[in-house]
Amino acid sequence: RTSAESDRGSGDFDHVALYPQGVFVCSSAAMFPSSFAVAAVAAPFGRDVHATIDEVGRLIDDLRPRGVRLLVLPECALGGYVTEPGIDDDFAPEVGPTLDPYGAEIERLADLAGDVVVVAGFTERGADGTRYSSAICVSGAGVHGLHRKVHLPPTERFIFTAGDRFAAFDTPLGRIGMLLCYDKCFPEAARTLAHDGAEVLVCPAAWPADRLHPAPDLEQDRQMVTYDALDVARAAENQVVFVSANLAGRQGALRYLGKARVVGPHGLVLAQTTSAGGVAVADVARADIAETRSVISHLADLRPATYHAGLGEAGAGVAS
Repeated sequence: RTSAESDRGSGDFDHVALYPQGVFVCSSAAMFPSSFAVAAVAAPFGRDVHATIDEVGRLIDDLRPRGVRLLVLPECALGGYVTEPGIDDDFAPEVGPTLDPYGAEIERLADLAGDVVVVAGFTERGADGTRYSSAICVSGAGVHGLHRKVHLPPTERFIFTAGDRFAAFDTPLGRIGMLLCYDKCFPEAARTLAHDGAEVLVCPAAWPADRLHPAPDLEQDRQMVTYDALDVARAAENQVVFVSANLAGRQGALRYLGKARVVGPHGLVLAQTTSAGGVAVADVARADIAETRSVISHLADLRPATYHAGLGEAGAGVAS
């Protein structure tokens, strides 16, 4: 079964639209479910964290009967993304509220999640006033994983501090790895997570239309072409399930692409929304990953000794 709920009006997603389900952490693959439904959300999210969590809780209740066990929300879903000023605007970028990854808000989200695994983006409050664009993975069992965005685009470099690692982690559904938005432009990031045993990669994003030459039709926008290609490429090259959530609608000077989707380990899109937003839902099976890799395994066939020695150096290969 696959489905996409992409034709709902914006009133259905004032803050959120999601579905998850998780279980309890175990490291034995034999205890992971063989199949489960995944949901990815494309919607606008506001500054009211408590209202958003309430809405997410209602979404979880709606999706749980459909067998959804993993719900992925966009970047900064809890508290909203940075509001960027336009060329003629006279205000500084506005940042949403900062949260403690082990604070009351995340604890409440975990309580509402119950047996669903939920991934949500938020602005993390770090030490000494630092801020991170982070993603957290929770279920009723607690916090399973935390990722701080490693690759910051130019507009974020004076707002957030960059993370410094990619690491997969166990959940009730199996081993998951997290990326955030611009992170997925770097194949090395997704490959690191796949090497670390992740069979599902999730990527909350706040991906806007092209800043220089936005297309009237988002489906024809240059950034949409890039966004679509990256989701499929990261799934196919690592032979993993790739779950992509994104902001939708307008906020400040930016118009977001929407387009949440689930991509299978073969690179086929299993479900996706339109740019208007919604919830994409698809069934995934761990056997599909094993079958795809049994024919030809990209991870097993890697030849690291042949690759560019300076690949890990910042700016390597960039013409001056």
